[in-house]
Amino acid sequence: MLAAVTFVNRAGTMVVPFLSLYLTKDMGLSMEQVGWIMSCFGLGSVLGSWLGGKLTDRFGFYDVMIGALVASGIAFILLQFVQGFVPFCFGIFALTLVSDTFRPAIFVALRAYAKPENRTRAVTLIRLAINLGFSLGPAIGGLIIAGLGYSGLFWVDGITCLVAVGIMLYWLPRKQAQQNDQATRSTATRSPYSDGPYWLFLLTMVLISVPFLQYFSTIPLFYSEVHNLSETYIGVLLGLNGLLIFLIEMPLIKFCEDRKFDLYRILLISVVLFALSFAVLNWFPVIGFLWVGMTLMTVGEMLNFPFMNRFAYDRSDQGPPGAYMALFTMSWSVAHIFGHTLGLNLIAQFGYTSTWYIMAGIMVLAMGLLVVLKRMMESELTN
Repeated sequence: MLAAVTFVNRAGTMVVPFLSLYLTKDMGLSMEQVGWIMSCFGLGSVLGSWLGGKLTDRFGFYDVMIGALVASGIAFILLQFVQGFVPFCFGIFALTLVSDTFRPAIFVALRAYAKPENRTRAVTLIRLAINLGFSLGPAIGGLIIAGLGYSGLFWVDGITCLVAVGIMLYWLPRKQAQQNDQATRSTATRSPYSDGPYWLFLLTMVLISVPFLQYFSTIPLFYSEVHNLSETYIGVLLGLNGLLIFLIEMPLIKFCEDRKFDLYRILLISVVLFALSFAVLNWFPVIGFLWVGMTLMTVGEMLNFPFMNRFAYDRSDQGPPGAYMALFTMSWSVAHIFGHTLGLNLIAQFGYTSTWYIMAGIMVLAMGLLVVLKRMMESELTN
């Protein structure tokens, strides 16, 4: 049922994939202004994730999830009435501040509803729900824009948040998050703020997320401006990401776990695929290879994020789970602060081709950090 709540919420994911197009086409803002708005998006997400972790450790994941869904539903509906660059900066900041308190809470919720040995698959199930919803959201969103304009997106996003609240209240029972005996003993001595390998892991997560986010901010602009694709076509192309994850990710994760593949090898392969997804946009500048790029990125995502989540989960057994998972979600939010602005400004200064090569280069740097992280973890186990 937790997956059902996530699916309904994510099926309304229509505003964010089209936000850069909405701000440039409908509001007439420049790319630099859009970059600053997306930075405010990320800043609100950072603070919301931190606040969500604090509130989850204090009040429990259930109440935090309910509050976040109600507040974000109202905020989405109101955001359509905000006009102007500065007011929209404040509006998007407020929206992500309240909505992203949900993210640490749902990760902690998995501790209540999934056994420790099933965490990777539980995360995959939640991601399956997210991406099934996400595959429907942009595709439907493109049709809504064509028929009702951009304002329809805000209404649907807000209403689906409130529907998710109803599902949660009526069908998802309250449970207490589990914490194993080792975690209980180490909570007082292991803080995420002094966990060196975890901080390197978070830095790696940021470096991976910055290029990944381009697929949902600057790359839709690339589709529109360079390849002259319509919003409907862009929505279908973005929806391929969620559809492939829905169809393939669960059996792919099971395959990797059953054969006990090395975690770091899986992560390195995923980052190589991310880098290639940008390179093919330059090497083969035709519409057909936009689908290839999206597919490479999606397979990389399927191999990367479930196992990155698992690393964070395992690490959170050694301390307060809310604080650990808050830092994990904050790393994603930090990428939002810098990723969108970096991408948009690079495009404005150097063009799309150079920007895609730079993003591929960032992925190469992330590969180096993964190698260092593996050595740190091996050293920790031997001490």
